[in-house]
Amino acid sequence: MSLNDTASADRIHIGFYGMRNAGKSSVVNRVTGQELSVVSDVKGTTTDPVKKAMELLPLGPVVIIDTPGLDDEGELGEKRIQRARRMLAQTDIAVLVVDAGVGLSALDRELLDLFRAKKLPFVVAWNKADTLTDRPALDEASIYVSAATGENIHALKEKLGAFAKSLQTDKKVLADKLDPGSVVVLVMPIDEAAPKGRVILPQQQVLRDVLDARCTAVCCQDTELADTLAALKEAPALVVTDSQVFGKVAKLVPTCVPLTSFSILFARYRGDLAELVRGAAKLEQLRDGDRVLISEGCSHHRQCNDIGTVKMPGWIEGFTGVKPIYSFTSGGEYPDDLTQYALVVHCGGCVLNPAEMQSRIRKAVEAGVPIVNYGIAIAHMHGILRRSLEIFPEIRSLLDD
Repeated sequence: MSLNDTASADRIHIGFYGMRNAGKSSVVNRVTGQELSVVSDVKGTTTDPVKKAMELLPLGPVVIIDTPGLDDEGELGEKRIQRARRMLAQTDIAVLVVDAGVGLSALDRELLDLFRAKKLPFVVAWNKADTLTDRPALDEASIYVSAATGENIHALKEKLGAFAKSLQTDKKVLADKLDPGSVVVLVMPIDEAAPKGRVILPQQQVLRDVLDARCTAVCCQDTELADTLAALKEAPALVVTDSQVFGKVAKLVPTCVPLTSFSILFARYRGDLAELVRGAAKLEQLRDGDRVLISEGCSHHRQCNDIGTVKMPGWIEGFTGVKPIYSFTSGGEYPDDLTQYALVVHCGGCVLNPAEMQSRIRKAVEAGVPIVNYGIAIAHMHGILRRSLEIFPEIRSLLDD
């Protein structure tokens, strides 16, 4: 895939970590062939994570993450360290940059332990190798490099490329569930939150996947759905809808036609559909005063009828008849400790890469807290979850347990 074909969330994310003044940013600039990060001899020049989507040979489309030094100091420095560690949730391949003249610090070793615990592929890049008079033998996970001279930068990229190749999959949003020539109706309401002149990311990606499967996509808003279905000579193979109009659309689409949502498709594509479906059962067990976290992966301007802060609480209270206490997060914010919550309700995660979405789900599971996403929760509360999982029979069978 080319640079323009691949959304940032579908790219391999490569994170560069290490101590201040180890030369992380210089190595990043050498690897990318760009002045991606500001470089200085002053410790702590990189103060916040820097992310850049780019095409990087021999890896292809990637996102490069340059992080602040893990030995940053003071209260502000501690916050920077926390943000750097948070980037681990997004990282598919890690590069630990070490000053070869100084060696591994205790924090470096701690970071390596984290890589291993998270089962992250990693490379230790021993930078400033040009300053060494003696070079002890290294293990297979390590390589001597020099950002100053460019030594072994290509070899480092080859190592990263080998990891990237092993991580690449042919996973599809929807195409693997379609026969060529099928007609798919996409219900795409344009509401206050939709960007002017564009459709939102999950709709774009499902549309592209339908076309890649050599199928025909028919797009309409919910207000035109009845006329659209009537205009088709034959019933469509599938209808995919925005979750916010799930109930309305379910009444219009004949029961003989499979129906699902963009959010459910992304639950499978980005996260763990089975775990999120299991989490839906908790909705019926909520009690007054239970704490519910509603979390979104993107940071958008909240409208007066916002789905996360307005619609979702309303649907939950209408379905359960109880009044939970809500907390809301968006963008990169996501609590490390979820034990105070009875339930996590997450958006579809279309802007999050699979590593981060799965990390968020894993945190909930490890804390013993059920987690569900918007589309699954809405389908469950409208009594159509079983129907919406028809194209995933192995997942639908979970509802029988």
